[in-house]
Amino acid sequence: MPSKLLFGGLRKKLSIPPCVRPPKSPAPARIGFRQLLVFAAAACVVASRPNPAVTGSGARPDFLGAQSCASSGCHGGAGANKDQYLVWSRRDFHLRAYATLTTARSARLAEVLNIKDPTRSQVCTSCHAPLYEVPREKHSHEVNITEGVSCENCHGPAEAWIRSHTRPVEDFPRTQKVAAGMRDLKHLYVRANTCVACHQNMEPALLKAGHPELLFELDGQSVTQPRHWREESELYGPALWMVGQAAALREMSWQLSEQDPPDPRQIHRWAGLLWLLQKAGGADSALPSLTQFSFETSRGNLKQVEEAADQLARKAAEMKWSLDSARKLLRQLASTSKEFDDGKTKPEVHARRAERLVLALDRLVTALPANVAEAMATKKLDDLFRAVQSLPDFKPSAFSKQLAEFARQLE
Repeated sequence: MPSKLLFGGLRKKLSIPPCVRPPKSPAPARIGFRQLLVFAAAACVVASRPNPAVTGSGARPDFLGAQSCASSGCHGGAGANKDQYLVWSRRDFHLRAYATLTTARSARLAEVLNIKDPTRSQVCTSCHAPLYEVPREKHSHEVNITEGVSCENCHGPAEAWIRSHTRPVEDFPRTQKVAAGMRDLKHLYVRANTCVACHQNMEPALLKAGHPELLFELDGQSVTQPRHWREESELYGPALWMVGQAAALREMSWQLSEQDPPDPRQIHRWAGLLWLLQKAGGADSALPSLTQFSFETSRGNLKQVEEAADQLARKAAEMKWSLDSARKLLRQLASTSKEFDDGKTKPEVHARRAERLVLALDRLVTALPANVAEAMATKKLDDLFRAVQSLPDFKPSAFSKQLAEFARQLE
């Protein structure tokens, strides 16, 4: 298992964390080395917008800090549903988000961007230390911004629901917990909206200064994260993938529509993802198609793609996925090899299409029960990953042949 991989033209050294899952979890073990490519470190965001799907209105309740969840009788103990705090505090990448701001690399980025202190600048703390953005009067004395991305950043400020959320579901159903302020992360649309801004949006100035590029992939990032939750369905991978990609396209469309002129690198990334979701259309009649949209970056077209991508994310989150729909989607995406023989498309766009496509194929193959054809295809998938490890060196014609071979193996 390699510890240094090339991806997206960036040389990264990836540490491979131990994966912790609650005992007797119904979720299948679905983590491999390729998934590590898609776990981006928590990142700075300048232009993340409030989202009504994940933020409430009115007075904000108090944040109590991660220690409010840490007792052995709650989430600091042993066994399923008792060790969530321990998993986060010992193994979760999000705990390190604040510490990242104290490194020499962050200091260099801050110097280039004329930021005096990255641990106190909203450019960085909005994602690396979100509690720093909360007014002090809404903190309890136990809140510490060095927690990085902790319990309440994902689940919502705890004051209103911390006592009631332990009651049995028959007595206090999930709808009432959500009404009390606990974020409904079991709903995949809400989960995607909670994560996407810090894992997708990136201002061009940060990229130019040397910040690693972000690529949001909800399923791959979920299985890479040390598990402290249980999924409601065994076949949740394709749903997570589709919802996450649609949410990413929505955010990319919004961000491009706000830029004048749009950043060329972000245009290529946006075009690659729009192409992928267009090719995924038709896998199930319940999902809206995006094939009617062009790759024009006018504000009008971008806003329409933004709205359609949001609808796709909502529908994919509500859809009941089956093995047949997952296999159909896999074969549909695998059959796109001829697209990479199109000499009219810019090589940079082909590279971005391939980047997203290979990650999609990986998530879909991994979600399916093992059979001979898909096991053989997995070996070919390693070749496809190697082909996109360095995007500046990407060869569309060679990738086309490798993709065709992968598709034949599926048959």
